[in-house]
Amino acid sequence: MTQSIIRLLEESFGDRLQQNVRMSNYTTSRVGGLALGLLPINTLDEMREAATKLWSHQVPFKVLGSGANVLISDKGYPGIILLNRCHNIKIYSQEESPYVYCESGANFGAMARQSALRGLTGLEWANSIPGTVGGAVYGNAGAHGSDVSKTLINTTVLFREEGEKVLNSEGMGYAYRSSFLKRERLPSIILSATFAVLKSTREAAWQKLTEFTNHRQKTQPGGASTGSTFKNPPGDYAGRLIEAAGLKGHAEGNAAFSSQHANFIVNDGTASAQDYYKLIRLAQKTVKEKFGVDLELEVELLGEFYEA
Repeated sequence: MTQSIIRLLEESFGDRLQQNVRMSNYTTSRVGGLALGLLPINTLDEMREAATKLWSHQVPFKVLGSGANVLISDKGYPGIILLNRCHNIKIYSQEESPYVYCESGANFGAMARQSALRGLTGLEWANSIPGTVGGAVYGNAGAHGSDVSKTLINTTVLFREEGEKVLNSEGMGYAYRSSFLKRERLPSIILSATFAVLKSTREAAWQKLTEFTNHRQKTQPGGASTGSTFKNPPGDYAGRLIEAAGLKGHAEGNAAFSSQHANFIVNDGTASAQDYYKLIRLAQKTVKEKFGVDLELEVELLGEFYEA
């Protein structure tokens, strides 16, 4: 990126623009090199303004919420990170058909907890998923037999070419852990979403949420991780295949397949993104050789990685 573009960005965003920011401080895996710039975004209008300016100047950028489900290279990212802090949640519990409105930077689990506390059911499963509403809508996040495609009423998306559009679940082209936005890599940003809920009681909703959360804590590791590394293949589980391939607990450098759940790669605190990447490629190669199954990444790779 030229110095003239950097000066233009400085003029556009002023002191809000932080330069050469280490991304390991902003990812759940605690890895990632320097991004050229980081811009905190606090309102949807700020998001619209920043995206429009960056698109107009052809500056690469990536929206980052909690930093889950993304692996940023040790070489960093040669563009701008928009740090999504648009986290308003509004619950319409008195409507005949109640619903929940969330800005895309809202914590997905917080949405589930606030809904349950208002005596609304249907989103308890979301408390088991790390990350933000935007990331969940983009990737059709799911757990405990439900997912975004089953609960989304609509989402507002800003497209570079088409402007803002409101899309329902069908319009998002959902498939397992995927949407047409994710598959086609369209220049776009999810601004907000609304989810359907049903009236229940606080006690019943909170009990279900607690059961789901306890199950997650018993079966999935805590600590630094990207979240689930691979999508589950049809009729099987990525964790089972990795374990059956003899890789559960296997380490590369300072990252390892979790001994609790093999579809999670955990960081002991000193791992590199390349350590994660080596394990990803090892699992794909070994599972393909042993079982003929291609493991597809659920984690998004950002930046450059090198093959061993």
